This record gives sequence, C-alpha cells and structure tokens, in this order.
Amino acid sequence: MSLLPSPGTHVIDETDQQLEPPYHLVLLDDDEHTYAYVIRMCAEIFGYGPEKGYAIACVVDSQGRAVLMTGSHDEVRAKQELVHAYGPDPLMPNSRGSMSAVIEPAYQGTGS
Repeated sequence: MSLLPSPGTHVIDETDQQLEPPYHLVLLDDDEHTYAYVIRMCAEIFGYGPEKGYAIACVVDSQGRAVLMTGSHDEVRAKQELVHAYGPDPLMPNSRGSMSAVIEPAYQGTGS
C-alpha cells in the first residue's frame, strides 16, 4: 500500500495557511469591585471555579491586570462584551458599572 497520492489528486498543504494569532482578554483593576464580584463574574462568564476566580482577583488587585482567557480574536471579543455588560458590584455603593477588560495579542514581538 502506497502512502503517496494517486496521480491527479490535489494535495492541500495546510502548513501554507497562516493561523490566526491568539489574543489575551486582560481584566483591569479598579476600586469599584470586590473580590466576590470578580469570583462571581469569572464563574458566570467563563465557567471558572471559585479557586481560579479568587486567583484572578488576587492578581488583578496586586498587579493591576490579569489575563482572563486566551483565544481567537472573535472568542475574546465575545467574552469582553460579556465582561463589559456584567454591571456594577452590588456590594460596593460607589460601583458605577462593569469592570474593564482589554484585548491584547498573546505574543508580542520583540522587534529587530
């Protein structure tokens, strides 16, 4: 049995196609949302367990930003819209709206 294509067969070389680069959805810190809010939002939007939600809340609080997910631009954009529509934190009287999240390329070149 031959592993070569039969004569007249068109072989598609999928390695020639460029794959879409991945993107990060990055949650930005603010003073209007509690850890409980971040944990609940992560569970409802991303399906994360409380431990992962708490870890994200800790990172965003200590570092000012935390990666929520990595995916295609369309996937990340859809989740960004859900984060921006999640609403204010009912536990914080000064919470005026949802948290902010930005989209960034997952791999940023170092330049040459």
